[in-house]
Amino acid sequence: MSFHKGFNTKDGMMMEKKNSLLIVDDESANLKVLTYILGEDYTIFTSTNGKNAVEKVKEFRPDLILLDILMPDMDGYQTLEEIKKCEELRKTPVIFITGLDSDEDEEKGLSLDAVDYITKPFSPAIVKLRVRNQIQIVNQIETIERLSMIDQLTNIPNRRSFDERLKMEWKQAVRENTPISLLIMDLDNFKNINDIYGHLQGDMVLQAIAEIFIHSFNRPGDFAARWGGEEFVVLMPNTCIKGALEVAERIRQEVENTLFPSLDKSELKITISIGVNSIIPALESSVDAFISSADKALYAAKQTGRNKVVPAS
Repeated sequence: MSFHKGFNTKDGMMMEKKNSLLIVDDESANLKVLTYILGEDYTIFTSTNGKNAVEKVKEFRPDLILLDILMPDMDGYQTLEEIKKCEELRKTPVIFITGLDSDEDEEKGLSLDAVDYITKPFSPAIVKLRVRNQIQIVNQIETIERLSMIDQLTNIPNRRSFDERLKMEWKQAVRENTPISLLIMDLDNFKNINDIYGHLQGDMVLQAIAEIFIHSFNRPGDFAARWGGEEFVVLMPNTCIKGALEVAERIRQEVENTLFPSLDKSELKITISIGVNSIIPALESSVDAFISSADKALYAAKQTGRNKVVPAS
């Protein structure tokens, strides 16, 4: 049974409540089947159309949405777009329910930041596994917040938080035979900023850099953290090397094109070097080797001129 954040009773005791799901499908038979499969472990809300689903997301704030694609009036893609318009709801993960199986349909869903697919007819074991995987991520994020695993300067997760997230995503990648990618990033010549302008100015730059990372990717599963000092990491589950390199280059360009405010009212420019590694891990694969390869790629970027993205060899 899946539980998350606690709440206080009148006598002050901490209680746990189930994670909640919103299941959206215009066919009542599908709602009944999914409720039967998942109802024992989760609090279930249901909806039969997109407009009502958006209202229920706002009202109940479910931890995960299971959303049918083919619905009249407002299909699943349109419904997801409406949900994403609300700042407070856009991080709610969505699994599409579909009988469609073309690459184009899957690509469209992923481009809208859906986290996974469940295909019809339903396999109870697969449904439970895919839902459990996403709920684990939701609960992990809540645990991070609850344990204050956030870097106080940049307000993004810290090294400890990253280590915990990597363990979870690594296990899932091994289990599902999916790729996982890592970006390790280091600000170029950052020591000069601290030496010339002082550490307060350096702190301002680090805070601005963290904001760039946050806005460079949109999928709920992507995870940025401060590695230490002027180093940062981004963990990207279910992402191959091509996608990881695209995100890394987008970050590099945005950093290069940003004018950072300074204490003396002038504007600073800074660049960043990024090492990238991607792997489909097996049981015998090494997490340490995975990180080390990305770190070596970062070193190569530094040694060959800085301000570049280098993939692991």
